[in-house]
Amino acid sequence: MKRQLPNIVRAAAAGALLLFGAGASQAAEGKLKVAFFGFELINTSPEPVGEGERRRIALIGDVFAKMLADSGRYEIAPLPEALRRKIAQSAEITGCNGCEIEWAREAGADIAAFGTVQKVSNLILNENIYMNRVDGGAPFFSGSVDIRGNTDESWSRGMKYLMGEYFLKQR
Repeated sequence: MKRQLPNIVRAAAAGALLLFGAGASQAAEGKLKVAFFGFELINTSPEPVGEGERRRIALIGDVFAKMLADSGRYEIAPLPEALRRKIAQSAEITGCNGCEIEWAREAGADIAAFGTVQKVSNLILNENIYMNRVDGGAPFFSGSVDIRGNTDESWSRGMKYLMGEYFLKQR
């Protein structure tokens, strides 16, 4: 007697084949191009944003981009100057209602990526990455890590952990 799989299992298997099949065909063609739009600091703490935090936003962006490139599976798509000007004149990426998809398309990328850092206090911060496919806007990856301490080391360590233990191990 042949055993039937429940509908939910068949649906999940079909979805996995579609998801991983699309990724496999792109991977066979070469590295996925990622348009990276940086990190945004969301300050919900009573302390004002300092120069150190502005510097750390760039620091973790560099860590993110380097880990992508070093994986051998991704490359950062360059953003043309006209697109950079357009982005500079736009709303913050977290409030632009999906603008990153169109921007990534203009850059010739496969994936749109950006991140946020929420500063709750000088002790509690949260780093987040959001990555979406340009073709259709479907989620590619999102992840979050809480960090303790507002230092270069804690921010870098948090990003390395998020990328190394979650994103790169899953992809």
